[in-house]
Amino acid sequence: MSNVKNGMLLVLLLSALAACGNKESTGSTSGGDIKAIEFVTTQDSSPLKIDAALFDTPAAKEFLATGKNPYIGNEEAIAKGKKIFQLYSCTQCHGADAKGQVGPGLIGPTFKYPKNATNKGMFETIWHGTNGGMGAKGLGLMDPTDPKNGITPDELLKVIAWVRSQGGVTGNE
Repeated sequence: MSNVKNGMLLVLLLSALAACGNKESTGSTSGGDIKAIEFVTTQDSSPLKIDAALFDTPAAKEFLATGKNPYIGNEEAIAKGKKIFQLYSCTQCHGADAKGQVGPGLIGPTFKYPKNATNKGMFETIWHGTNGGMGAKGLGLMDPTDPKNGITPDELLKVIAWVRSQGGVTGNE
């Protein structure tokens, strides 16, 4: 009888270990079986859940799957990103050229939050905010009383493309 219990225990343990090693996770998103990168907050690296349905353009879907920003180097997207950067008053803290003012510079090569050297890291920082005074800008987070207020993932990728166009780091390395 004890061999049967030990065998069952071994099977359960191996099943649990196999599940832990599964890399095709949608743990940071909701809304279906989409293979997605895992997002974490800049504040404490805790899991950051973003509804996968918000990634509703081909570029946003590519970013969600790979962590690479397809708008890097796209002049039309960069021009839109600059307008969005101005619209959300990012210039007030980060300056007109994203090199810093009251808030830190965003173009690198050094960053207040080292994770911002990657597009995924910068996305997480802008989406969910920081401990340093910048509030969340993500859709539904910027103003919790208005779920339609805030920047969409696609818009945020365009802002990041504009920031990257200012020099320094592309974030897709």
